[in-house]
Amino acid sequence: MEPIIRLKEIEKFYTMGNEKLHVLKKVSLDLERGEFLAILGSSGSGKSTLMNIIGCMDTPDAGSYFLGDVDVCQCNDKELTTLRNQKIGFIFQKYHLIPQYTILQNVILPLLVQGKKRTDAMEIAEKYIRMAGLLDRISHKPNELSGGQQQRVAIARALVTTPDLLLADEPTGALDSQTGQEILTLFQELNEMGNTIIMITHDQRVAQHSGKIAHLTDGVLSVKT
Repeated sequence: MEPIIRLKEIEKFYTMGNEKLHVLKKVSLDLERGEFLAILGSSGSGKSTLMNIIGCMDTPDAGSYFLGDVDVCQCNDKELTTLRNQKIGFIFQKYHLIPQYTILQNVILPLLVQGKKRTDAMEIAEKYIRMAGLLDRISHKPNELSGGQQQRVAIARALVTTPDLLLADEPTGALDSQTGQEILTLFQELNEMGNTIIMITHDQRVAQHSGKIAHLTDGVLSVKT
C-alpha cells in the first residue's frame, strides 16, 4: 500500500533582512493510512512551517510532497485550496470557530462549501456532533461552551468531510490537563476507527498518546516508533 503522505528531502528557507534562515533541512517522512503520528519539537524547531507544508498552506523550496497520489509541489493555488477542503481536516489550538454561528452552523459549513445539499449536510453534521457528545448543545454558540466542548466542535467540523488526514496543531494547548486528556483519548478513539492523524506538539506527555513520534530539532526530523 502506498503511504498517504510521502515527504522527500523537503527544504524551506526564509529571508529576514540580510539573513537567510534554513528552517527545514532535508525532511523526509512516510505515513501510512491509519497511523497516528506526533511531531514533537520546541518553539523555533520548524513545527509550524512543516505543518503548513503538510496542510497545503505553504510549499517547500526543494524536495517533493505527495498526498496520496497528488504531487502537491506541482499544484497551483486553486488546486491547493481544493486539497485542503477535501483531503485534510484541521484542528487548531484556538478552535477557530465562527463565534456568531451555532455548533450546527460551524460543523455544517465545510459540507456546504463542498456543495452538498443542506438536508444531506445536516444529517452528516448531526452524526459527528452526536459522536462528539454535543447533540444537546447543537443550537448553542461557541461562547456558551467550555474550551473542551469547543475543541470537540472543532474535531466534529474536521471530520464531516471524511478527510484522508486529520492535522491537529497543539490541540490541547488551550485546555486544562483533565480536559486535554479527554481530547487525547478522543484522538486515540478516532485513530482506532481508522483515521490518519498528525498531531503537532511541544509536549512529550501529549506526544506519548500517539502511535509514533517524530522529533523535529532545528529543522531536522527523526522518526521513532
